[in-house]
Amino acid sequence: MGSRIEILNEAGFRSDGRRQFELRDLSIDLSKRGEADGSAQLSHGLTQVLVSVHGPREAKMRSHTFHDRANINVEVVVASFSTGERRKRLRGDKRVLEFAATIKSTFEPVIRTSLYPRSQIDIYVQVLQQDGSTLQACINATTLALINAGIPMSDFVCAVTGGVHSTSPMLDLTTLEENDIPHVTVAVMPKSKKVVLVTMETRLHVERFQELLNLARDAGAILHQEMREAILERSAGLIAMAEPGMKQSKGDEDVVMD
Repeated sequence: MGSRIEILNEAGFRSDGRRQFELRDLSIDLSKRGEADGSAQLSHGLTQVLVSVHGPREAKMRSHTFHDRANINVEVVVASFSTGERRKRLRGDKRVLEFAATIKSTFEPVIRTSLYPRSQIDIYVQVLQQDGSTLQACINATTLALINAGIPMSDFVCAVTGGVHSTSPMLDLTTLEENDIPHVTVAVMPKSKKVVLVTMETRLHVERFQELLNLARDAGAILHQEMREAILERSAGLIAMAEPGMKQSKGDEDVVMD
């Protein structure tokens, strides 16, 4: 028995009006939040996440200290109002722990942890609203938050969730599409073209996997451009805010005291 709503119609349109490979609107907010060293609120369509980064700082537990690198600690919290089922997911929930472990393993080879031995970088991920491709949003927001916090990284990490309906591949899936078709989340580093994550919770035919992988790489390049523009815009704003103070201090130095 198929879904009541048509996933992809004969004209090539999906249930939300997009084409097969069309991504949802991307919204990025890099403004400072609380005491975090860097943060990012990101929305892929109706899926919205907030990531805060603290550190590098001294580890709270001695067992989390490594003499040659920084420890990366990831905590994920899913808001009870983020889905229609109103189910509260605690930090010990299996699904939440899997998300945290996946995000940690994705960024460990990308963050230059060797620059901060005996320290800890804390990444707090809050899922505010879910409408499919949640892991994709979490990874992309984490990339932006780490860069916003000034954490050195070898490259951006851009993630895309894709699936196959019959023989038609699709990108940036909604909850309706994820529940109906086999799908995979791929994270890539745009400059080096390396794949740092492939996670699949459903079966996918091997002939379709390579096609989805290539599409995810192309989509990652598009996301990289938008994320890079958001970072440059944020940097330009901070420089503009600092310039009046710099000019004032320079003017004070030019004053000759008798």
